[in-house]
Amino acid sequence: MINRQDRPDPWRAPVALAQIPERGLHRELDADEAQRKEMADIAGLREVLSAHASFDVTPKSGGRFHVAGHVRARIGQTCVVTLDPIEADIDEEIDLMFAPPEQIPALSDLADEPAADDGDVDPPEPIEGGVIDLGRLATDALFLGIDPYPRKPDAVFDHEITPPDPKDHPFAALKALKVKPKAKRKPKGK
Repeated sequence: MINRQDRPDPWRAPVALAQIPERGLHRELDADEAQRKEMADIAGLREVLSAHASFDVTPKSGGRFHVAGHVRARIGQTCVVTLDPIEADIDEEIDLMFAPPEQIPALSDLADEPAADDGDVDPPEPIEGGVIDLGRLATDALFLGIDPYPRKPDAVFDHEITPPDPKDHPFAALKALKVKPKAKRKPKGK
């Protein structure tokens, strides 16, 4: 269970949008040991062994920015069947548009309209304080990629179900107390 309540983001990599060149910006990020430990703690993981993110930030018209990239991580979890430690790989793609907050309502309305190519279009994310935090994007993508019910490849939950013994039924004792009706007598001589 992910618990971010009142905690600062563990992996920070803010990018000031005013400093991004017209051709765009490429960033490679690797979480250090302290950041990985904090991410594991927040996400309820045994550990985050590695976390790497790669982003391209491209300016668009109207003060918008397109952020595309990947987050790759190796995490340690516990198998829900055997309770053995296991490791899993996360590979999440990121493709987001950021816009100034005042543009969000109009752009959200456009995203709600059916697209000509029937593709899903997400509304843009707001730009806060002229900065996009790539570390937070990477952390969010990593958290979304976590399997909430991890299991070893060969783990099988094999719970044998035995039907209940009718003699152990809660009303079996009452049945034994039940008075048997007397058989009807046949009149004599007939």
